Amino acid sequence: MSQSKVYNSAEEALSGIVKDGQTLAIGGFGLCGIPEALIEALRDSGVKELTCISNNAGVDDFGLGLLLQTRQIKKMISSYVGENKEFERQYLAGELEVELTPQGTLAEKLRSGGAGIPAFYTATGVGTLVAEGKETRDFDGRTYVLEHSLRADVALIKAQKADKAGNLIFNKTARNFNPDCAMAGKITIVEVEEIVETGTFDPDEVHLPGIFVQRIVLNASPEKRIEKTTTKAVESA
Repeated sequence: MSQSKVYNSAEEALSGIVKDGQTLAIGGFGLCGIPEALIEALRDSGVKELTCISNNAGVDDFGLGLLLQTRQIKKMISSYVGENKEFERQYLAGELEVELTPQGTLAEKLRSGGAGIPAFYTATGVGTLVAEGKETRDFDGRTYVLEHSLRADVALIKAQKADKAGNLIFNKTARNFNPDCAMAGKITIVEVEEIVETGTFDPDEVHLPGIFVQRIVLNASPEKRIEKTTTKAVESA
C-alpha cells in the first residue's frame, strides 16, 4: 500500500524535506493564499541560505517576512517588494540578493518550469534593466527577450480543499501563484483548510491534480490576515 500523503502537522510535513541552501517556490499574492503554517514551520526548522521564489515577501511580521526577520533567506526572486520594510533594509544594505521579475514573466517562468519548458521568449522587459545581459531575438518585427524557466527543490502552497490523493481546489483569487509554484516544485507540500476522501470531488472541480502534490497538511483555522484595511468613515446622522 502506498504511503499516505496526509501529515499530522506542518513540522512533520517539512521533516526530511527542507535543507540549507535550497530553492523554494512559495505560493500567495500579498497575504492572500499564503501557506501560513508551513512558513512558520519553515522558520522554526532553522534552515538557512534559502532562495525563495514568491510574488512578494509578505509583510514584516507575517508570511515570508518572518524568514527575513530570522535571516534565513539569502535571495528573493520576486515581482513586488513594496510592503516589507525589512526586505527594503536588507536589500539596500547589501544583505539580501533580489532578482526582480515582471509579474507575468514570473508566473510563466514557474509554469514553464513545471511543464518541462526550459526557456521562452517574451516582449516584457525589452529595452529595460530586466533585459540586460539576456539574449534577444526578433519575431515578426518585434524584439523579444529570452527568459529561463524556474524550478524549485520544494514548493509550499495553500489550497482550500484537498482529497487524500492530493487533488486540490483553491478559493477564488487565493489560487493566484499557487498552482504555478506547485508545478515548479520537485516536491510540493500543500496546506489546506479541509481534507476529504479521494473520489469526493467531481473531476471538473479539480484545479490542480494530485500528481503534483507529495504531502498534505491540515490547517483548518488559518489567520488569513488582511494586508491593508481600507474603511469608510461613518457619517453622523
